[in-house]
Amino acid sequence: MSVLITGGAGYIGAHVVRLLRDRGDDVVVVDDLSGGDATRLGDTPLVEFDLVAVDAVDRLREVVERHAVTSIIHFAARKQVGESVAHPEWYFRDNIGSLANVVEASAAAGVTRLVYSSSAAVYGLPGGAAVTEDDATVPINPYGESKLVGEWLVRDAANAHGLRSVSLRYFNVAGAGWNDLGDPNVQNLVTIAIDRTARGLAPVVFGDSFDTPDGTGVRDYVHVMDLAEAHLAALDALATAEGPADAVVYNVGTGRGASVREVLAGLAAASGTDLEPIIDPPRPGDPPSVVADASRIAAELGWRSTRTLDDMVDSAWRAHEWRARTSA
Repeated sequence: MSVLITGGAGYIGAHVVRLLRDRGDDVVVVDDLSGGDATRLGDTPLVEFDLVAVDAVDRLREVVERHAVTSIIHFAARKQVGESVAHPEWYFRDNIGSLANVVEASAAAGVTRLVYSSSAAVYGLPGGAAVTEDDATVPINPYGESKLVGEWLVRDAANAHGLRSVSLRYFNVAGAGWNDLGDPNVQNLVTIAIDRTARGLAPVVFGDSFDTPDGTGVRDYVHVMDLAEAHLAALDALATAEGPADAVVYNVGTGRGASVREVLAGLAAASGTDLEPIIDPPRPGDPPSVVADASRIAAELGWRSTRTLDDMVDSAWRAHEWRARTSA
């Protein structure tokens, strides 16, 4: 009995791999390493191939049968909003195509448990109140659209193939559980601010006149370790589920918003710097506040975030320093 993790050499996937291995689970990873790093996996078995290749279904089925896989966690995907706008075809081909191949291979091999990595991007531009899973899903970019279509696919696979699935809609992920698993991609507020701070450059704030307590945008930031633990909770729930096959969706966030200025203040404390941020105009389409209502996953799976914004920023900064030292 083992767990197959697609994209397990990536930032979030590697945290889940390590937590599963630490508790004694058998794990196998499929990753093309286009955005992952095999050194994060230690001695975890890695099968390297592209999930949208012509022979991907056959190769996935072979991995499932060879490793006696009973559950799959699907992370593998493209994840950059700007890139999705410039190349929507990549996102529909890779994000939906890879998931379709996972679903087909699962059905062929008799695997009926899937945890799907979705995103809060499926909500688009929600209003000011905390976002619930029942709110409208109106994504505003191809990345969010591809994640929503993925949710539809695993929902429909419940009827077609008896697939039980949990889709986790991530909010803003940051931090590191271990220094060697820190996020190396400079693509979100925390990693962009760390990169600029490390180079002695002032961080940038996009807009300071929103209708929020300090005028800067408010988001729900969840520690990557909390997120990884949410995947284990979803996996365990699928293993004990009874009754008809179903597809369940959960938000994964803290339920608490933090402003851009609060994040930057935490980084200043962690790094021992005091760089006054540059204020730029707000970006088109940026909502003032996006915060998760995470009460459903708490009630049904017993999962709650336990780590603070300071924990996130401190661990992200420590991981950055570790990476700088070890690569010098």
